Amino acid sequence: MNIQSITTLKELKSSGYTSKSIKDELRDNLIQNLKNNVNVFDGIHGYENSVIPEIERAILSRHNINLLGLRGQAKTRIARQMTLLLDEYIPYVSGSEVYDDPFNPISDYAQKTLAEKGDSTPISWLNRTDRFAEKLATPDVTVADLIGDVDPIKAANLKLSYSDQEVIHYGMIPRANRCIFVINELPDLQARIQVTLFNILQEGDIQIRGFNVRFELDMLFIFTANPEDYTNRGSIVTPLKDRIGSQILTHYPKDIETAKKITLQEVKSTTHQKQHIHVSSLALEVLEQISFEARKSEFIDEKSGVSARLSITALENLYSTAELRLIKNEDAQTSIRVSDFMGIIPSITGKVELLYEGEQEGAYAVAEWLIGDSIKTIFENYFPKINKLEKEDETTEYDDILRWFIESSKFELQHDLPQKEYESKILSVIPIKELVQKHLPKLDDKDQYFAMELVLWGLAQNKKLSKKQLEGGIHFQDNYGSFISDI
Repeated sequence: MNIQSITTLKELKSSGYTSKSIKDELRDNLIQNLKNNVNVFDGIHGYENSVIPEIERAILSRHNINLLGLRGQAKTRIARQMTLLLDEYIPYVSGSEVYDDPFNPISDYAQKTLAEKGDSTPISWLNRTDRFAEKLATPDVTVADLIGDVDPIKAANLKLSYSDQEVIHYGMIPRANRCIFVINELPDLQARIQVTLFNILQEGDIQIRGFNVRFELDMLFIFTANPEDYTNRGSIVTPLKDRIGSQILTHYPKDIETAKKITLQEVKSTTHQKQHIHVSSLALEVLEQISFEARKSEFIDEKSGVSARLSITALENLYSTAELRLIKNEDAQTSIRVSDFMGIIPSITGKVELLYEGEQEGAYAVAEWLIGDSIKTIFENYFPKINKLEKEDETTEYDDILRWFIESSKFELQHDLPQKEYESKILSVIPIKELVQKHLPKLDDKDQYFAMELVLWGLAQNKKLSKKQLEGGIHFQDNYGSFISDI
């Protein structure tokens, strides 16, 4: 039987339907999913052994939840995906503003309708996708917005007394009865407004303009907050924190592979870009390492956080930088180059909160340093580390490359070189290919060019080569030659 074909209370009773609270719904469906090995939080990476088990425990405990973490840690995404744990459809009294359960009506409208029509009461069905409400907490949010108020126009039009419940205009929370209700950035909500949530969380009821009415709402509250907000922009009042069942700490990805999964999942690249632009796995590692470098940089406020959106938008800019070259050269294919990372600077400067030292250096310079530090880290992950102090007779695997630069007058890589010319230019530094093949023997042929350019940038970051930004490209030279030319 199609449950949506039920249109009256009598049919609903005959079907054997039993109502349950939203928290019991979530709990029962979670248990069923766990038994069937169904992952509700698909696409949430890096939380498998930390955040998700804590959320599951909170759901089993039927708790309201506070997700506490820095920006870009998938807090809102987690909240939205929890709708998948709700029943596909639930019945409610047709015409009810608060989706009254036909077996447990709470509004005056539903109670009167059921008293008047009995088993003939019309029933409607609410899909789980419509059982999610969200409010961004801002200082201008009022009690009327969240809870409700008396509507004088409604009272005048219906010729009702202000003591009649029908004059009430319900706020967002009552209208989200039997739903998941999310309040984002909770500390931004004024303390006097936070106080209005006390009874809702503990007793599950509300009061509107002194109406002597007990409104037992059936809801799951999810709050999100940034830990720094407790001291900066505002705070969550202590009695409210005390009423929230579970406070769960979120975090950033702990390794490059997890960060790559998130970025590749969220990036909005076009089909044309994916078909005509090759992205080396090494390029993705350099990209993700930028966020890791930023989170420990002395120029950036670590309490503010570095969102996962930095890597996502940076990859989109990386694609566009290569695509611009593709269009100019009327080429069929191109690949991401290390020099293309200069094109992602606008994606970095707007995503980091600079400390005083960073402001002194400037956002652009800080972004360049982050890219440079990221290149150096990935370079050292795959190639021999360069010691700062070397013995006079010590030889290294880079000697042949450095000798090549001493014997060559200069080496320039133009940003807009067509792909074939770029590959030919890189291969002209003969010793570099041998080094890459020795340390990355399983690397795909297409990825080798990025790796070879990475070696050049890595040597420059370690002060073994001189690197200069030209108007249309990068100039590499041995340090001695660079010193002479400067003189």
